[in-house]
Amino acid sequence: MKLSIIICAYNERRTILAAIEQAHAVELPAGWEKEIIAVDNCSTDGTRELLQGIAMPGVRVVLHPHNMGKSASILTGIREATGDYFLIFDADLEYEAADIPLMVAAVKPGETTAVFGSRTLGGRKIYLYAQNYWGVRLLTVIANLLFGGRMTDIATGPKLVRVDVARSLNLSHHEFDLDFDLPCQLLKHGYTIDEVAIHYHPRSVAQGKGLAGWKAVRTGLRVLWIYLRVWASKR
Repeated sequence: MKLSIIICAYNERRTILAAIEQAHAVELPAGWEKEIIAVDNCSTDGTRELLQGIAMPGVRVVLHPHNMGKSASILTGIREATGDYFLIFDADLEYEAADIPLMVAAVKPGETTAVFGSRTLGGRKIYLYAQNYWGVRLLTVIANLLFGGRMTDIATGPKLVRVDVARSLNLSHHEFDLDFDLPCQLLKHGYTIDEVAIHYHPRSVAQGKGLAGWKAVRTGLRVLWIYLRVWASKR
């Protein structure tokens, strides 16, 4: 079995090399090999130049000609993947590469379609902002009701999915839509999403992360639109 680790970046000069090195260093369960696909979304802070200098075995770099959004970057990684499964690993180090083997270990070849890393499994509350925690919980409950899932964290970053299944879905390339479009489509098409508890180190608004005020409301409304679009779609 082979895992394709997709690392997308836009202006992540501070952490991109560490993210790739950490993902490259993890040891997967016996019988698994891995590749890393780093996709730069036309960064302007030097990330692109750092990626062009990488010479690690099993690491490929793809450079977008212009900023196409995170979803488009993930789709590029899925197209480039040569593995049986792909896993999305964020470049900002909010998540730990050490959890990747745990997610892979949950895969039962021939049975498992998707494994998500959950930040809230077991009742954990490790968010910096209450509005983010409760917003994700609410959006997760709504998705479960609409599509018959049992997820605890739909908005998680680390998502491990069978490559052939993902390629068969009509996934959105718009901005961050794929984060929610992918799980909804998996459930709608009858696939099961398993979860494992993972570590999470959220950044603050001052550090460039976190939703507040109208931005949070606008994001929530966008997610609800994605749900409605997938639910009403004939595909």
